[in-house]
Amino acid sequence: MQKTITFLLLVLASYTAGAQLYFTRSGKISFYSHAPMEDIEAHNSSATSVLNISNGRIEFAVLIKGFQFKKSLMQEHFNENFMESSKYPKGVFKGYIRNLDEIDFKKNGTYTARVSGKLTIRGITKRVSAKGKFTVKNGRISATSNFRVAIDDYDIKVPRVVIDNIAKVVRVDVKMEYRVLKR
Repeated sequence: MQKTITFLLLVLASYTAGAQLYFTRSGKISFYSHAPMEDIEAHNSSATSVLNISNGRIEFAVLIKGFQFKKSLMQEHFNENFMESSKYPKGVFKGYIRNLDEIDFKKNGTYTARVSGKLTIRGITKRVSAKGKFTVKNGRISATSNFRVAIDDYDIKVPRVVIDNIAKVVRVDVKMEYRVLKR
């Protein structure tokens, strides 16, 4: 139910008269932390995203508890201690494609995009910018990007006992396969 509500809110937030909207409910977001003692990786394949190709608005929402780890204990610590996912259940990005005029969503090809906006994690919102790629093939649009997030920016506290296990900056990878939103 929460996922459906989030999706509907994203659609309404992106809607404008004559908008050409694309969406996904199965976007993939993963993160990777490389530290001296241990590498940590988690994947979530249920991110929701809406892309408005008319004005370049792009939004993502991901449930924090949806991240899957190889070790269940890591997943438990991630949700309970680091992310407090019961208190802060989702991560959200809202932004725009800054070079929309360089991307032809009606023509097959791969296009470099510059995206900027606001990323909210643990109730803290920060401005972020990243490069990405949009691939258009036979009317379908896919998007990929990766960027870095400093855990201190989002007040993620790491207990001293595991300080060497977690990187101060985490790589985030995004992969979306969009479909036309039919009204």
